[in-house]
Amino acid sequence: MTPKIISPDKSSSHILQTIDPPGIADESMRHTVELLLNLIEQLQLKVKDLESENQRLKDENNRLKGEQGKPDIKAKSKGFKSQHSSEKERKTPKKHSKGSKNATSKIDREEILEYPCIPTTSRRRI
Repeated sequence: MTPKIISPDKSSSHILQTIDPPGIADESMRHTVELLLNLIEQLQLKVKDLESENQRLKDENNRLKGEQGKPDIKAKSKGFKSQHSSEKERKTPKKHSKGSKNATSKIDREEILEYPCIPTTSRRRI
């Protein structure tokens, strides 16, 4: 008897749900199939728990290294009816507001500073 290969479009959980143990005539075979199905279900739950624990530990490790973990993306809920986008604010043009800095600064005092005497050797002739 050759084993059937699961096609990629059908999930293993869907195939397992189609198995009907009461339809098996042999009592010992029926009992064995039921035990195996229960074992598969327990193992699938354990794998799912271990995968989530593994991801949590990876995120914690990345956080401790200063990196970011996997983002927790929530499913879209259908309860929101209002517009949450800032698209309207992004579309409105803004006025150009750059002006002269001299126009805003005011002179409040004037002071004349004298420089020390410059030696004649350092003067430059033109």
